[in-house]
Amino acid sequence: MAMAVHLSSSSRIINSGFSRSGVSSEPKVPQIGSLRLSDRVYGTQVSFNLSGKRSSSVKPLNAESKTKDSMIPLAATTMVAEITAEEEAVEVVEVEDFEKLAKKLENASPLEIMDKALEKFGNDIAIAFSGAEDVALIEYAHLTGRPFRVFSLDTGRLNPETYRFFDEVEKHYGIRIEYMFPDSVEVQGLVRSKGLFSFYEDGHQECCRVRKVRPLRRALKGLKAWITGQRKDQSPGTRSEIPVVQVDPVFEGLDGGAGSLVKWNPVANVEGNDVWNFLRTMDVPVNTLHAAGYISIGCEPCTKAVLPGQHEREGRWWWEDAKAKECGLHKGNVKENAAADAKVNGESKSAVADIFKSESLVTLSRQGVENLMKLENRKEPWIVVLYAPWCPFCQAMEASYDELADKLAGSGIKVAKFRADGDQKEFAKQELQLGSFPTILVFPKNSSRPIKYPSEKRDVDSLTSFLNLVR
Repeated sequence: MAMAVHLSSSSRIINSGFSRSGVSSEPKVPQIGSLRLSDRVYGTQVSFNLSGKRSSSVKPLNAESKTKDSMIPLAATTMVAEITAEEEAVEVVEVEDFEKLAKKLENASPLEIMDKALEKFGNDIAIAFSGAEDVALIEYAHLTGRPFRVFSLDTGRLNPETYRFFDEVEKHYGIRIEYMFPDSVEVQGLVRSKGLFSFYEDGHQECCRVRKVRPLRRALKGLKAWITGQRKDQSPGTRSEIPVVQVDPVFEGLDGGAGSLVKWNPVANVEGNDVWNFLRTMDVPVNTLHAAGYISIGCEPCTKAVLPGQHEREGRWWWEDAKAKECGLHKGNVKENAAADAKVNGESKSAVADIFKSESLVTLSRQGVENLMKLENRKEPWIVVLYAPWCPFCQAMEASYDELADKLAGSGIKVAKFRADGDQKEFAKQELQLGSFPTILVFPKNSSRPIKYPSEKRDVDSLTSFLNLVR
């Protein structure tokens, strides 16, 4: 998608004859050690030094953008009125094609992409820092030698370790993170009406909208571009196709309107292990939660450590479907499908190949599950997986579950599957304890109530051990 900038002769007169903040219109040159770098900072100056301190008078992220009228003195208004029709010819600046730029930078290093982003947008771009391994973005920006801005969303529910990490990062780089906070009245209304932990029951989207999305929207209104730490390998369902640079499909920037904000993803093509190798090599400060098994870090109630071998996003909103593991900050990653039957990561459910194909498995229909629930004196125990074939976590356990079915064939234990997405999802939530995919249930002998498998270890040995304890 392309973006264009149009400057009229009136804006040239205003900018050449008047200072917007009462200082000289000569460009300011901030200093970083012995380097001198030009940077457009709205007629203000940013100074850096190597002592770890920084003074800045740049426009904050949440500042209200001024209209042209508010910046034009009366004399300038008179001059503009006298401009002839010939003088009002529009000067068109070259249009930037960001799709073409993304292809050009597809194989570029994160450092090269970061440098290009900072070069193009100067003080109108900022790094979104979550307090996790995206500290790599700050290190890359630091290595470019260019001035850079960093902002973060303080939801009020972050881990204490994350707040301490913010402070450590500020001191290490000699910067000030620009924090954005949720509206206190909105938070108060949500908590009073629905309680502190309503998201465990009705999903995290509403809480994230109040605590994260709306503060982010205010932040981005003061920018023309932003930099994120998204990687393709973070979430197979929602981030597998993100480009290194794109016109933001969701949020608006400083100029307002669709296409007014550019989104840079310098580490989109980098794998998580390589990011961590970079952080260790550069001796960059990291959040101490990582050492405790936290990989993807968000708010404290919605983040937990993951087990070895688990995907990092399993530690975020673990009670929800894989396709829902976005908070709304990167909503544009989730593809829309015009088909009315299903929207699952951008493709129709009917187009997704089924999984769990062992011949030892029993495929249960809705009627079959209901009949199984009615049996109070079963002749044999059952283990049933509630699944969705598009779910990457279900796909990840397919081999072990098929192996379990083959292992238990003829043992007197039935191994079954029930597809619980689509039209069956509400039924599964209400009657079968479905929280997220996959959910595994054991129907013991002589019991009318199924027992939900509580662990995320879904290997053959773990499932067999649980069966032996409850069947």
